[in-house]
Amino acid sequence: MILYDLLIAPFADFGFMRRALITCLALSTSAGPIGTLLLLRRMSLVGDTLSHAVMPGAAAGFLIAGLSLPAMSFGGFLAGVSVALLSGLVARNTVLKEDASFAGFYLIALASGVALVSLRGSSVDLMHLLFGTILAIDDEALMLVATIATFSTAVLALIWRALILDSLDPAFLRALGGHGGLWHGIFMLLMVLNLVAGFQALGTLMSVGLMMLPAAAARFWARDAGQMALVAAGIAALSSTIGLIISFHADLPSGPAIILVAGAIQVTSLLIGPHGSVRAEGRRHRHLAG
Repeated sequence: MILYDLLIAPFADFGFMRRALITCLALSTSAGPIGTLLLLRRMSLVGDTLSHAVMPGAAAGFLIAGLSLPAMSFGGFLAGVSVALLSGLVARNTVLKEDASFAGFYLIALASGVALVSLRGSSVDLMHLLFGTILAIDDEALMLVATIATFSTAVLALIWRALILDSLDPAFLRALGGHGGLWHGIFMLLMVLNLVAGFQALGTLMSVGLMMLPAAAARFWARDAGQMALVAAGIAALSSTIGLIISFHADLPSGPAIILVAGAIQVTSLLIGPHGSVRAEGRRHRHLAG
């Protein structure tokens, strides 16, 4: 009975908790594989940058239509894609590297978003954009997240091999006549779409956490990219469920609670995971020394 009250009752008794859980589980199915690819492509900070880049577009949508889901989502998508394209153009046509150009546009985007919200909204509206309101997810937002997650998962399944090859050996892919730029562009679009979906639930500051932390944790439990993607999706789903339960009972913000649980799993994996963790490397060194 105690376990029921702790683990099941919040979802059985409250519709907003069920919607929040379904939203997080949908996000997890696509966030895990995308985070794995970001890790393999050494683009972790790019994901963080783009998660902030959606903010001015979402804020512009807020200024035009208030807390309108279609307006904020469309604005966020346009802003994210624009920052990705501009950063690529700057990197190709100047001496500035792509990571530096992303960092510059990220700071401009974040500051612009805060300024735009401040023109019309309140501190509550700003907190909504920065940290999300997952417990206030309605049916419209749930359908948007589920649609994006389903679409992303289907596209990733179709082009997974090409993306892996482009991540690990782009020269070989070019030698085979593969269009690495095309796959990279599709991947960036999928990432922006998922960040737009994620900001509805977790906010612009937290949405990338559900991509990167589970993927980083999965690195210590799986050997190949396919296994990593599955483990990352499972860790994201587990983090979401535990985080929602903790936030319900401890009266904590749900988004930060979910990311903190994912962070705790990542740190635990780093310490005791079977592949490449502190414990595994310590055993390997002792074996070599012996």
